[in-house]
Order: sequence, then C-alpha cells, then structure tokens
Amino acid sequence: MNLWVYPLLFLWTLFGLLISPVAFCFWKVATGWSVARIIRHFIWLYGRGWMVIVAPFVSFEMKGFDNHYRSRTPCVYIINHLSFFDTFCMAMQPVSDIAFAVRAWPFRRLFWYTTFMWLARYLDVEELGFAESTEQSRAIVAAGGSILFYPEGHRSRDGQLQRFYSGAFLLAIKLDVPLVPLCISGTDILLPPGAFRMHPAKIRMHALALVDPAAFSGPEAHVTIRKQVKDAMARELADMRG
Repeated sequence: MNLWVYPLLFLWTLFGLLISPVAFCFWKVATGWSVARIIRHFIWLYGRGWMVIVAPFVSFEMKGFDNHYRSRTPCVYIINHLSFFDTFCMAMQPVSDIAFAVRAWPFRRLFWYTTFMWLARYLDVEELGFAESTEQSRAIVAAGGSILFYPEGHRSRDGQLQRFYSGAFLLAIKLDVPLVPLCISGTDILLPPGAFRMHPAKIRMHALALVDPAAFSGPEAHVTIRKQVKDAMARELADMRG
C-alpha cells in the first residue's frame, strides 16, 4: 500500500503544481469565479484524486448529506480530527467552496501547499486572531462560501473527542449561519498521528442535523451550542465505531 500510495501522491501533487497556472486561466474564463473559489475547487479536485489513489486499499462511506445539500446555504462546518489525511477526506463532500480554518503550522511547514492555502483564503487563526478571522469569514460567506473548523485544534491521539474550542461556535453566531457537525472515523487507522506507514481502512463521514444558532440566546449561547454539538458528535462517533 505504501509503495503504491506515496509515489502516486507525489506525482499527483507535482502534476497539480505544474498544471495549475494553465488550469486557473481556463477555469477563470469558463466560470468567472473569484480566485479563492477556483483554488478551493482545485484543492477539492486534488482530494478527489487522492481518493482514487488510495481506493484499492480504502473504502469510503458517506451518510446524512442529502437533507443538507438539497437546500445548501453558507455554513460553518465542524469536524473531529484524527489524522493528517482528514483534510484530504473533505473531498468526500459534494461541494468544494469551503475555506479551512487551521492553525499556523500548515502555513509554515507544508511549503508546497502554502501558496494554495493563501490564495484559497484559508484562515490562519493563530496569526489572524478572532476579530480578523471573523471579517475574512464574513467576506467568504457573503460570496457564498463556507468555513470549516477542527474545534479540537489538533489530532486526537486516542480517537476520542478532545476539548472543543469556542471559535467556530462564536463565529456561527456572529455570521448568523448554521453549523453542520461532521463526524469522521477510520483515518486514524489509515494514518495514525505521528506515523508514516499507512494501513488499509474504511473511512466514514456522517453529517449530523443542522444547528441554527438563532435558536440559542444569551451571552453564553456559544457554550450551550458547543456542549450540545460535542455530545451529539460523541454519540454518533460511538455508533460509527461500534
């Protein structure tokens, strides 16, 4: 598996880097989209290519997306974090116009991706701070895009949900957009944190019911939402693992 996936992933990445300038010009003329939306679509296509590469060893299962995507609006996605490959798995979603909110290290260490993350208007939440992240998110949502958070802030080492930070929930309230909790399992088997060797796995991604922040009030509304969402995700993840 490793002798198959890593060389092909390297070639797929190199191909994407080389073809992206020409592809960008074509996409711009054909769609008229903004630079950020085009780059987000490229990143989604890159993830789809990765799914094809690992398909001989990995199966994918999606559940719960139909009801949400029948009447899709900009939203804030939140998802648990198990593996480096979680970000690649976001290509399982049927939409591509999603900006990720991440910590500083991907911008500083994954140099071959950094330019694409900046052009896609990904949020470096450590560098920007909450106020500037909110304004940048507001512009993304106004243009029809969505934001994705890993509320734990880092990969879980034992597969269990860790402490949730409040940023995503405060942002949803400020922007008045729904929250969509996503649960992912199996990526920690595919590539555990700190490991290099991959293993065959079944990756599941389940979308839970929309959470409307307008249904909550008071100065601690974000805390209530955070607790309810975390409890719902914990129950769903237990069922997925079972």
